Amino acid sequence: MLIALGVTGGIGAYKAVEVARGLQQRGHEVVAIMTLSATRFVGPITFEAITHRRVITDQFEPGANADIEHIALASTIDLLLIAPATANVIAKLANGIADDFLSTLYIATRAPVLLAPAMNTNMFAHESVRRNLETLAARGVRFVEPGEGYLACGWIGKGRLAEPDEVVAACDAVLRPEGPLRGKRVLVTAGPTYEDLDPVRYVGNRSSGRMGFAIADEAMRRGADVTLVAGPTTVEAPAVRELVRVRSAADMHGAVMTRADAADVAILSAAVADYTPVERAAQKVPKGDDTISVTLRKTPDILGELGARRLSSGRGPLLVGFAAETEDVIARAKAKREQKHADVIVANDVSRSDAGFDVDTNAVTIVGPDGAEPLPLQTKARVASAILDRIEALLSRRPAETGRLAKG
Repeated sequence: MLIALGVTGGIGAYKAVEVARGLQQRGHEVVAIMTLSATRFVGPITFEAITHRRVITDQFEPGANADIEHIALASTIDLLLIAPATANVIAKLANGIADDFLSTLYIATRAPVLLAPAMNTNMFAHESVRRNLETLAARGVRFVEPGEGYLACGWIGKGRLAEPDEVVAACDAVLRPEGPLRGKRVLVTAGPTYEDLDPVRYVGNRSSGRMGFAIADEAMRRGADVTLVAGPTTVEAPAVRELVRVRSAADMHGAVMTRADAADVAILSAAVADYTPVERAAQKVPKGDDTISVTLRKTPDILGELGARRLSSGRGPLLVGFAAETEDVIARAKAKREQKHADVIVANDVSRSDAGFDVDTNAVTIVGPDGAEPLPLQTKARVASAILDRIEALLSRRPAETGRLAKG
């Protein structure tokens, strides 16, 4: 997830460096916005070295569209964190003053906002500051309470910036709220597999990985510990705890089987090849006859193998499979669910030009223990959210039976 870290002019700005590092260790991307006063305490190059992104220090930096950069960033961030938040910036936000990049970003964004106040004890207790904090709280802004102890001014009391690990934990609490998936180990597969004919040619499909990536990203948002096994894709994968890149069906089978026992949920959205060449030519096959014959053999059935393993042992992850079909979509999905001993099958008609492979939208039918539930055409991010809603419902209904075969 992308977090905008606003750093304002207080001695606590040095702690913001560790906050940025801690957020990255949790798998988040960070873009730093520094006020002019903040740059007197910590140099922008420090944050640039840590985040590997340009640090924003001026609302009107030279360059194309520089004066509307706050609008572009406002629509892409998942959280606006301001640490330290001084009395001055708190007053600006509470009263709608937008005279620099950070205060303008606050007004422009619809992402959650988290403030970590830091100031002198008497300032923190002042009526105007308390009123401004109450105003922001009423708008839904959240806070990390300052700590107590020795302050930079020499006083002892409440007002120093919370410790970096507390701020990072508060960010995770906002972005990954408590729910059935929080702390669960979720294994997701995504993208195609390529079955090589020779060093140049392969048998593949048009899967882009977008659907699986959306599911992995949404699971992360819900607090899950996500492992993503992805075939060859041109789409950038989301930041997850573990990303495993594979190429062939055999590669994906091996990666999944070695990790499935540790998972609470396995969501197999990858378009794995059903067949692979029996032999791979060591050198490029030259053009010759008008026709060429290639002998194929079945690839391992990952979903079926996991379902059979769970059926025999009575243990294993909650299983979600995908069925990409061009006809009899619902009937085939229902049959697949029974044959593979899966809890849920997500079926989609990949013959549609606006859904399925290599597009940003999808229309699916979720086939589960309660029957078939069609979802209308929508973004893959929203489809991912709907799928995970159903998974959370299953986990909540069967907390002690997560690894057992769903009936019905």
